[in-house]
Amino acid sequence: MSATDGMSEICADFLVEAREIVDQLGEQMVVLERAPEDRDALNTVFRGFHTIKGGAGFLDFPPMVTLCHAVEDRLDVARNGTMPLDGFAFDGAQQAIDLLADMLECVAQGRALPDVPQGLLDSMHVDGHGGSHAAAAPAVTASDLPDNLDDLDFDSLLDAFHGKGALPGAVVVSEAPPPAAVAPAPSPTQVARPEPVAGGRRSPAANDAGETTVRVDVRRLDAMVNLVGELVLARNRLKTIRPRLRDEDLDRAVTALDAATSRLQSAVMMARMQPVGRVFSRFPKLARDVARQVKKSVELEVIGAETELDRNLVEALSDPLVHLVRNAIDHGIEAPDVRRAAGKNEQGNVRLSAQQEGDHVMIEVRDDGAGIDPDKIRESAIRKGLIDAEAAARLTADECLQLIFLPGFSTKSEVSDLSGRGVGMDVVQSKIRELAGTVQIHSEIGRGTRMAIKVPLTLAILPTLLVEIDGDVYALPLVRVVEVLAHTGGNAMWIDGQSVLDLREQPTPVLDLRTWLGLDPCENGAATGVVLQAGEQRFVLLVDRVRGREEVVIKALPRTLRGLAGYAGASLIGDGRMALILDVDSLHETGVRTRRAVVNG
Repeated sequence: MSATDGMSEICADFLVEAREIVDQLGEQMVVLERAPEDRDALNTVFRGFHTIKGGAGFLDFPPMVTLCHAVEDRLDVARNGTMPLDGFAFDGAQQAIDLLADMLECVAQGRALPDVPQGLLDSMHVDGHGGSHAAAAPAVTASDLPDNLDDLDFDSLLDAFHGKGALPGAVVVSEAPPPAAVAPAPSPTQVARPEPVAGGRRSPAANDAGETTVRVDVRRLDAMVNLVGELVLARNRLKTIRPRLRDEDLDRAVTALDAATSRLQSAVMMARMQPVGRVFSRFPKLARDVARQVKKSVELEVIGAETELDRNLVEALSDPLVHLVRNAIDHGIEAPDVRRAAGKNEQGNVRLSAQQEGDHVMIEVRDDGAGIDPDKIRESAIRKGLIDAEAAARLTADECLQLIFLPGFSTKSEVSDLSGRGVGMDVVQSKIRELAGTVQIHSEIGRGTRMAIKVPLTLAILPTLLVEIDGDVYALPLVRVVEVLAHTGGNAMWIDGQSVLDLREQPTPVLDLRTWLGLDPCENGAATGVVLQAGEQRFVLLVDRVRGREEVVIKALPRTLRGLAGYAGASLIGDGRMALILDVDSLHETGVRTRRAVVNG
């Protein structure tokens, strides 16, 4: 391995480690701001900045070294008791964290790093206050590296800079190892995680305790998932033809293969699972920054950060959750004087929680703010021309709340950097739908609002209910299926030009899949009804017959069919045929809501 290749590999390791540290620093700074006297928290933050400075100095990123060094100076005088941290220091540290994240992105993209604003450096300046500057990072170049870099990793470099086991920035008075530092107690917003292993190689600590983790390229995991998907399809095919062959030996072999495939599938999926805390860890800082911007006092409570999801889902949930947390603070939580007049605590509460429910995960963003007034939502939608007054008058309170997901909807009278541009909630809903999930809203005036997101544990393999129309097979996501029932044409009623079924005294719209597909109705009028959940609404989808449940591997539609309303993908089923996967929300919108609009118009 050449020195250049070694530097590239070390830089990649540095980016992974530094990004994880920066994500944690935002949360740790919020914890420290709430308890400035917590020395363990202060030391943890100091070590984070010092670790990044050491790597940046080795890789020759001067602006990053300058920034971290300035923050270290301010933290160091707080550690020795000369000058405690104040509001200016906390604001400056949070700005430094944001700038570090931007710098790391520049490194990843091969762009030049931005200069550190002088104002930010001045806010961290400690000259004249009796503080002492931390030692600058040693200058190390590629020529100082050994010829063989195979066993060199980022942790080893840091040990070389600071001394193995030494506290960064501390003065070494003896060659004897210092006593182990006491780890800070985890706060409600902190996420415990195993010590990362750089580049899949053992760190010095791991050499003693035995290696327990290894870093694997995500593309290799994706390839494994695809192969397992193909194996699942082959397994389903064998299970389908097994009854026709009636061979006991084959039956036993297929049964064993079925069990082994299920275990392998579970193991591979678990390898891709990550705690949602990887996303949750950035929200304490976000909540702090938004609350200060809108001049509100808000406490963010994080629950269930250890809940695991497929890594692709964890990353995809980031933007929707940012919208929801910002909206909870900007729209939901009232100003301190308004809360005081209403008999509430001046400090608002926003709760971000996650918990596993079967093969799905429920994520909630709940606030104790003013709640959402359905009448105000109705009036705003009419004023913006998103719905006509006659149709709006027939909406229930729950249906009015669903209007906030319409593109262009907003109740803000003025535009700000946070909201009021008519974008946000429609983006949230569309993104969650892409993840085969649902988002529901529950609100009570004066008590607060709860946004509930439900997503599958993984998108690679989808449990479905297979249905038939004229011999063609379609797949419905099983999570959207409420029940299956027999249906005859005489059971339905007509209300406002919409076929409706009285389902336990609840009028439920009926959509005939044949009609939606443009086919002739069934001759005898008999069909099977599948009750589906679309957001807060339920409707009955009429099909010729139900084949049963089957796990399918989702494949993207051909380019010519992408974007076609009502279809989410395709898959091969057990008998070797192609089945189109139906989009339940799109079916409801194009089949039920559109028909109502045409009739009412």
